[in-house]
Amino acid sequence: MYKAKRFGWLIAWPLLLISGVAFAGWDDVNMRQGVTEISRRVYELHMIIFSVCVVIGVVVFGAMIVSMLMHRKSLGVKPAEFHDNTKIEIIWTVIPIVILVVMAVPATITLSAMYDASDSDIDIEVRGYQWKWQYTYLDEDPAKEIRFTSNLLTPPEEYNNLAPKREQYLLDVDNPIVIPVNKRVRFLVTAEDVIHSFWIPDFAVKKDAIPGFVHEAWTVVEEPGIYRGQCAELCGAYHGFMPIEVHAVEQDEYDAWIEQKRTEALAVYETVGKEWTMEELMAEGERVYLQNCAVCHQANGEGLPPAFPSLVGVGVSVGLMDDHIDVVVNGVPGSAMQSFRSLLNPAELAAVITYERNAWGNDMGDLVQPMEINEMIEAAQ
Repeated sequence: MYKAKRFGWLIAWPLLLISGVAFAGWDDVNMRQGVTEISRRVYELHMIIFSVCVVIGVVVFGAMIVSMLMHRKSLGVKPAEFHDNTKIEIIWTVIPIVILVVMAVPATITLSAMYDASDSDIDIEVRGYQWKWQYTYLDEDPAKEIRFTSNLLTPPEEYNNLAPKREQYLLDVDNPIVIPVNKRVRFLVTAEDVIHSFWIPDFAVKKDAIPGFVHEAWTVVEEPGIYRGQCAELCGAYHGFMPIEVHAVEQDEYDAWIEQKRTEALAVYETVGKEWTMEELMAEGERVYLQNCAVCHQANGEGLPPAFPSLVGVGVSVGLMDDHIDVVVNGVPGSAMQSFRSLLNPAELAAVITYERNAWGNDMGDLVQPMEINEMIEAAQ
């Protein structure tokens, strides 16, 4: 009776796997098909390789189970006595070779298509920083290039468990990438500080961002929508705070967005030459600080010593102004303090420096004008 029950389970479990119950959550655990032609080809390649592996597993483990059940010692079966069978050795050498060739052909075709980033309609430089992304829409005329930084939009209250978490917790950003549908977009991926990884599952795009190297990836999005990704390389303490958000839109909406970005950039640089008041610098500085600095130094400026020093009553925020400017603009080599020269414009740099010197009770009374920062950056170039 016991043996009957035991062998009954051996027969029943394959039937359970085939049933709808076993496959109820298959779409949730399997690779997603994505919204581009190349992502669907990657999915099909994945399913081919997966199917081959399943067949191999069924054959190998099936043979093992049959051998253990039908040729066990308790049935009086005696093992065969043979060795150095040339035919068997040829068979189990040729079959794996054939299987590998069958898998290699579609894999090579798909990988070749993935690596061909030529003939692009739009080129976007993607530069990883700890812990944000900077995007530059390249143009033959440098004056028409669009550059902006994309920061995590989730407020500290949520990831510090002080407020309810939104639907897109740790996945939404303040400045998403915007691309037109049905256009070939090439991403030129690099990094400024450490290794990051630019990953958008729906596009089948995943490229390491390595300082000093430029890796290419491309996509053609067919359906308008919002698509999300993340940094897929462990790049530091706030690795999980580097989401990627892409808005695929119709061409006319994309053209309007491009014009808006160019107008915003022009407006920013027109304000560099004006004389800013302390109130204006403090208001802008608080916004810039919360977006770019609070993740390390905390919203209250107290930091997380020793990795991220406090700015309240100690350090550069209450020291010499020139030293403070140098640290923010050029960073500190060998530390987590990166250069913000390329991430922030002169107005934002001046505002955040002024804010740090006068917030949290520092009350230094100092302010720096955007024009001073701009002149210093130009002199260094």
